[in-house]
Amino acid sequence: MSKKQKKDLIKITVSASLTILSLFLPWKFISIGVFIAAYLAAGYDVLIKAIRNIFTGRLFDENFLMGVATIGAFCIGEYVEGILVMILYQIGELFQSYSVDKSRESISALASMQPQSAHLVCDGKISDILPEKVSVGDVIAVYPGERIPVDGTVLKGKTEIDTSALTGESNPVYIEEGSSALSGCINMSGVIEMRAERLSSESAAARILEIVENSAMKKSKSENFISKFAKIYTPVVVISALLLAAIPSFITGDAAKWVERALTFLVVSCPCALVISVPLTFFAGIGKASKNGILIKGACYMDSMSKIKTVVFDKTGTLTNGYFSVTEAIPEGISRDELTYFAAGAETFSHHPVGEALKRYAEKENIRLDKARVSNAREIPGRGVVTEVDGNVVAVGSIGHMKDLSVELSCFDSEDEGTIMYAAVNGKYRGKILLSDAPKDTAIEAINMLRLEGAEKLVMLTGDRKSISEKTADKLKLDEVRAELLPEDKVSAVEELMAIGGDTKLAFVGDGINDAPVITRADVGFAMGAIGSDAAVEAADVVLMNDDPRLCPKAIRISKNTIRIVRQNIVFALAVKAAVLIGGALGLTGMWAAVFADVGVCVLAVFNAMRAGKS
Repeated sequence: MSKKQKKDLIKITVSASLTILSLFLPWKFISIGVFIAAYLAAGYDVLIKAIRNIFTGRLFDENFLMGVATIGAFCIGEYVEGILVMILYQIGELFQSYSVDKSRESISALASMQPQSAHLVCDGKISDILPEKVSVGDVIAVYPGERIPVDGTVLKGKTEIDTSALTGESNPVYIEEGSSALSGCINMSGVIEMRAERLSSESAAARILEIVENSAMKKSKSENFISKFAKIYTPVVVISALLLAAIPSFITGDAAKWVERALTFLVVSCPCALVISVPLTFFAGIGKASKNGILIKGACYMDSMSKIKTVVFDKTGTLTNGYFSVTEAIPEGISRDELTYFAAGAETFSHHPVGEALKRYAEKENIRLDKARVSNAREIPGRGVVTEVDGNVVAVGSIGHMKDLSVELSCFDSEDEGTIMYAAVNGKYRGKILLSDAPKDTAIEAINMLRLEGAEKLVMLTGDRKSISEKTADKLKLDEVRAELLPEDKVSAVEELMAIGGDTKLAFVGDGINDAPVITRADVGFAMGAIGSDAAVEAADVVLMNDDPRLCPKAIRISKNTIRIVRQNIVFALAVKAAVLIGGALGLTGMWAAVFADVGVCVLAVFNAMRAGKS
């Protein structure tokens, strides 16, 4: 419990105790004095704020209304009611403070991603410095159990890192020499040395914190509505209360009755439920999203996400893995394992994406490669490789590469299905290997989830060949695909789709590397797995911390749930207030109903707002 919460609890306890005591005192004069003490114990801060706001130009706020109404209650002898209004108001404040703390937990936990020190390696010696003192190019050591202090590249060692604080992904990630490592991740096993690539203030963890902290500054349409509504609503009800007290009193001569009704009217009119619950709901929703690896840059984007009907995807790295993988190995004259062994062995020293794919495939098939048995590797750019494996001359590459080496092929394939690598051993054709940039395992599930969230049109834009792109779109059951596009063509396509969509919203989901212009143009731009990319973080409205496309529908679902709770609170608060305001003016409802319509509704709205953090 925070200091403020403890203070509020003490005020409530003291005020309630004095109120109960005053009810049993036999002397009226002393009893009234104790009532006043109980009132001040619970409401002194409200009165101070009300007086202070008069001099700062903020006259018509909830503090002013509460002060006028409760002092008026004392004037007409309703001491208990006046005190209980203040007590219940403080109880509402206590619940609000508690709910804000709960909503803030998932966000404030991000601050723990930033370690307190970094181990600087210089001339073979290690010294501890503040992460803020690390310069680009410095070499730092990270030991098991420690958080990585700045973004960098691994120079020595290998380990697994826990990226859950950044990405929401629980599975550890393996890194080794040459791998990128982002600040805030936890080193789980081995000692590594890394070169700093960014300053601490520009690191992934710092950018996440900045995005979340700034998100509260971008108000949604609902929040703007409440702010404008309160500025007009509050003076209107104050003037209405004055007229309610004055005009009927003048006509009937029963001033006490109509003053009491006017005071009840004032208590009901406090817009606490709206002013408190609406921003709290958005705060809770943004906190929930950040806990799931989704950074929403402002409540305004939640409004837009709740209306998304068209979702446009980049292909490579967004719906597909972004790298080649072997889909099939078709041998001729040798076994499949032999074909894989020779082809992957020939690529042993190659760093080409195709070579890396062949080596990954061999590892997956449990085929062991030994560098000592490979020699005379020669790479022909744009063609393939020629390498000796176990004394055999192995050639792997394109059909042009085979023709250059005078290898006779028993078949010829178009590359509509993807990339095809042919293999020859000692000048004889021995098979082919099909590779493609396959859809992510989670892509189809993400597409289905989007349809459940109300997406009516799912489109893929890509610069890849039309035949390959159409096959990928068919696998994923997309509504439309536009292929062989340049970056500027993608922007034009998005603008065209936005024009067709009318009042509905369009989202673009890209991998954040080369899609910044399209991300910026869309109604809502999603950058996926892009926390290491400055362009993506700057351009995107929503940053998805890992490469899982399912985060996109999850973000939409959280936004819809948040907006639904906001609307529930607005309708509920206004409906109850309207009913009690009318009842109070007609004398059908008294101060207790007014207390419920103000503080009770506020407490219920706050509890409802907390649900946004549990969506």
